[in-house]
Amino acid sequence: MPVESGNRRGPLFGFGFGPLLLAVIIGLGLWSITAALGGASSGSFAPLFQAYDRIRAYFYPPERVDEQELIYGAIRGMVEELDDPYSRFLTPEEYQRFNVHLEGEFVGIGVQIEVREGKLIVVAPLEGSPAERAGIRAGDVILEIDGRSTEGITLEEAVELLRGEEGTPVRLKVQHEDGTIEEITVVRERIEIEPVSYRLLGEGIGYLKISTFNRKTAEEARLALEDLIEHYRVQGLILDLRNNAGGLLEQALEVASQFVDEGPLLLIKDRFGSRYRYSEGNDWPNLPLAVLINQGTASAAEILAGAIQDHQMGVLVGRRSFGKGVIQTPFTLGDGSAVILTTAEYFTPNGRRVQTVGLLPDIPVEDPEEQLEAAREWVEAHLGRLCPCPPDDRGREALLPLSRQG
Repeated sequence: MPVESGNRRGPLFGFGFGPLLLAVIIGLGLWSITAALGGASSGSFAPLFQAYDRIRAYFYPPERVDEQELIYGAIRGMVEELDDPYSRFLTPEEYQRFNVHLEGEFVGIGVQIEVREGKLIVVAPLEGSPAERAGIRAGDVILEIDGRSTEGITLEEAVELLRGEEGTPVRLKVQHEDGTIEEITVVRERIEIEPVSYRLLGEGIGYLKISTFNRKTAEEARLALEDLIEHYRVQGLILDLRNNAGGLLEQALEVASQFVDEGPLLLIKDRFGSRYRYSEGNDWPNLPLAVLINQGTASAAEILAGAIQDHQMGVLVGRRSFGKGVIQTPFTLGDGSAVILTTAEYFTPNGRRVQTVGLLPDIPVEDPEEQLEAAREWVEAHLGRLCPCPPDDRGREALLPLSRQG
C-alpha cells in the first residue's frame, strides 16, 4: 500500500524474493529470450514477439519506437491483466523511490493510498503530515488531483501526481466518509517518519504508538517497551495502531512476538499451500493491553492486532479496521525495475479472514475523541492482572460504546 511520494504504503507488504520469467526477459534481452523459448514462430509467446517484430519493421515514425518502453509496456500489460489493485510494475526509478520509503524519509504530502473498486482511497494520513494538518482523513476518496480526475487511475500514476518539489502545492478534491466534497490544497514537505513514539499515560499506564512498519519499527518498539516496563515499571499498556496503514510483514511479526509470547501469529495461504508463522517469544509479562484501531488500521497493523485479539492478550478498542489481508512480494528484474505481485492471503491465528472484512473491536467506540479514554478505562480496571484476558473477563459493559456507559 504505497505512500503517495514513492508505502503502501504499501502498503502495505510481505516482502520476499524469488525467480521470475520477467527478470530473464529484461536480463537477456527480448531476442535472446526468444531463442531460449524456441523462437518467436511457435509457442504461447509467439504473438508477443510477432507484434514486436511488426512494430519494429513497420511503425511510422520509427524514431518513436523505444525498445525499453515497448518491453515495459508489455510487462505493465501482463500485470494489469491480473486485475489486482496491489500488483504493479515499477521502473528502476520508481522502485528506487519505493525503497527509500522503507527507510522512513521522503518528500510529499504524507498519505497512504490504494485503489479499491476503482476509487483512489486514503487509507490513512501520516501523523503530523501536511495532509493530516490540511484535513485529509482516513477513508477519504480523492476525486481529483490538480484538476485531473482520478477515475481509472493507477497507484503509480497517483503517486507521480502527488509527488513534487518541496514547498509546492497540490490541489485535491476529496469526498469524506459523510459524503461531503471538499477542495483541499496541501503543500508538499520533506517528511521523516518516526515509526514509534511512547510516553507515560497516567499512573502505571504506558502509551505506545506505532505509525508504520518500516525497517526500524521492531527494534524501536522493543526499546520502547523495555523502557516502559523495566524503567518506568508500568502495569498496563495502550498500543495505538490508528491510521497505521502497514508496511513490512517481518517487522510486524517481530513486534507481535513482543505481545504474544507463544503460538501462531498468522496463517498464510498461497499457491503452494498453507503455513503458520509463530511467535519468537518475549522478555516481559503479558500486562493488560488495550489496542486502538480505526478505519486507517491496515495490513501489517491488522496482523499485529489480529494476533493480539485471537490470543486474548488484550482488547481492541475503536472502529472496524480497514481490511487488507493480502501480501505483496517485490521481484527485482535485471535492469533494476521490479514487479510487485500479490502472492498470498493471510488470516488471523484462529483462521479469521481480514481481506475486505477487517477486524471488529471488542470495545466499539466511534468518536475518535473518546477512544483513548475508553482504552485507558479498560486498562485501569485490569491493573495488577496479567493476560490472557478471556472474553468473560472483559465484562458485558465493556462491549458498549463509551458514550453509553453510564
